[in-house]
Amino acid sequence: MSKRPSRTREAAQTLLVTGFVFVLIETFLFQGFRVYGSCMEPSLYTGERLLGNKLLYRLHPPQRGDIIVFRYPNDPTRIYVKRVIGLPGETVAIRGGEVHVNGRRLREDYVVNGAHGEYPSTRVPRNRLFVLGDNRDHSSDSRSWGTVPWGHVEGKVWFRYWPLTRAGSLE
Repeated sequence: MSKRPSRTREAAQTLLVTGFVFVLIETFLFQGFRVYGSCMEPSLYTGERLLGNKLLYRLHPPQRGDIIVFRYPNDPTRIYVKRVIGLPGETVAIRGGEVHVNGRRLREDYVVNGAHGEYPSTRVPRNRLFVLGDNRDHSSDSRSWGTVPWGHVEGKVWFRYWPLTRAGSLE
């Protein structure tokens, strides 16, 4: 007659396996993030909860227009959410409130009010990204603190799960 494991032992094993699977998923696949501030309005609002896809950028690099989650270059303990505007090797400038990439005006349907002021033509270094908030006049972004090192990118914002009234894919 085989001895059956105790319920306590079964519960402990289940919790251990569940914890291990959760750590694997959060480390390599998806991670939850919360939006702070108005820099990405109207695309994202303070308090919204997002899932970042961490696996995607292991397969291919970010594309212009992607909303990414990254560690702030001047304090890597802080998490920021911005939109990719300039890719490595490209030149970014802002003239008359309009963003130009490689000398061509960038069409940005997601921006309600363009940035006031100018930004000089700047080349994006290798292994870095130039990012801007969608709410340009209320965003701390690459214009003020520079480009984002590739190694600081946590993932692509993939899904909004809170509030439920705005839940859905952000692709």
